[in-house]
Amino acid sequence: MKDQNCAYCMQGELVATFGYLAIEMENSLVFIFKEQSNPGRVIVAHKKHVSELIDLTDEERNDYFAEIAKVAGAMHKAFSPNKINYGAYGDTGHHLHFHLVPKYEGGSEWGGTFTMNSGKVMIDDETCEELAKKLREAM
Repeated sequence: MKDQNCAYCMQGELVATFGYLAIEMENSLVFIFKEQSNPGRVIVAHKKHVSELIDLTDEERNDYFAEIAKVAGAMHKAFSPNKINYGAYGDTGHHLHFHLVPKYEGGSEWGGTFTMNSGKVMIDDETCEELAKKLREAM
């Protein structure tokens, strides 16, 4: 079921304000997050419109986390972060998704939590595609 008001379900202009579709996987969609204070930041959104992990079957949840791990592995290959932070919020957008935020020693927000939407480093679609290509090649 798709929610007509959900950016992840409807994609297009709704998601284009903050994300760029990079990869479609069996259970999830991977978006380059257009705010790139932490270079290589992505969102991995489940294809099914659910709000909570408990709304998935055990198999769906395990498959989703396997895809998140696969994306994280590709991020390590493509962007060489020192650490990846994982965040799942969705207080206002009730569609299950994780932010995967590469952290670099000495870089933005190292040693602390990442900011959701700082707006410090916004990138265009051409730059998003460059990051997406690196990520796809690493997959």
